[in-house]
Amino acid sequence: MLTVSRGQSVTTPSDDVSGASRSGTPIAAPRSVFITGASGFIGRALGDRYRALGAEVRGVDLRPDPERGIVAGNLARPESWAGHARGCELFVNTAAVVSTNAPWALYREVSIRGARNALDVARSAGASRFVHYSSVAALGWDTVGDVDETEPVVVGEQYRYGVAKGASEHAVLAAHAAGEIPCTIVRPGDVYGPGSRAWLTVPLELCRKGVFMLPANGEGLFSPVYIDDLLDGTMLAAGRDEGIGQIFHISCGRTVTCREFFSNHWRWAGRSGAPRVVSTATAVALTGAIERLNRLLGRVDETGPDAMYMLARRGGYSIAKARRLLGYEPKVTLAEGLRRSEEWLRQTGAIR
Repeated sequence: MLTVSRGQSVTTPSDDVSGASRSGTPIAAPRSVFITGASGFIGRALGDRYRALGAEVRGVDLRPDPERGIVAGNLARPESWAGHARGCELFVNTAAVVSTNAPWALYREVSIRGARNALDVARSAGASRFVHYSSVAALGWDTVGDVDETEPVVVGEQYRYGVAKGASEHAVLAAHAAGEIPCTIVRPGDVYGPGSRAWLTVPLELCRKGVFMLPANGEGLFSPVYIDDLLDGTMLAAGRDEGIGQIFHISCGRTVTCREFFSNHWRWAGRSGAPRVVSTATAVALTGAIERLNRLLGRVDETGPDAMYMLARRGGYSIAKARRLLGYEPKVTLAEGLRRSEEWLRQTGAIR
């Protein structure tokens, strides 16, 4: 890892993981960074990367971590943590409702209105750049082919996580258009790697219990991006002028079937063969019934149709724009990313 002085412009060799492009395009290392969701999978990794470049990193999360400069708070109540962001040069908003089955009111309060709150804090803190994490889920689950950033965001009653992500982008783009603060939106693909709950530990536990199920007969498409590659793309988008006012898809640039990706979890759980598969219609009907039962019983569970739609996607996402404008190039192959993930699972005792 290259270490640089705060605020310097850095150029790194192609095999370095600091965020410079593969061709060695220089990016600016900010003097100070503030991250919302700073104790989460992505937020924590991003904070560590910026610290390695010499930046002062602070943040807010539901889970405080004083040793890392992270205070307790949430996007819906910014008055409790806004002062902690004062003086930051770069503001990165990773916080959101991470659920496919939350109430609409919670998505609106945290993911959508919370994005506006984060923008207000960033401006008051004196930040010169705002980076917002959306998701490729903002484009829905039934796109076809490798769609680019011009694809319309999804609307409707289904796929609530995606709808909320798309709506959160509106506040950011409006702020940029109004000249409030230079903004950039990053839409990650399916982020995995050591520390991932959504795509490592949770599916592994379901496989261990034998209840993991794939819709679309296992042929739904998965767009993986290893955490280190996402950090590279984020830092390029945040550090280069070409990223201002833009939306970028950041993934490994290819899709695999969900059957192929999650067969690894099935194997890690000590099972032979592959996860059971059903049609999307069957999966939606079954999880819809479970969702209604959970509501009657007052149970909180991620089981629901939207989770099945997430695994039944029919298309992928082009990263041509990130390659062209930022010099982004994914460096970790899927095979290598899965190898590192398996090693981490063994080190943490999740698998033997």
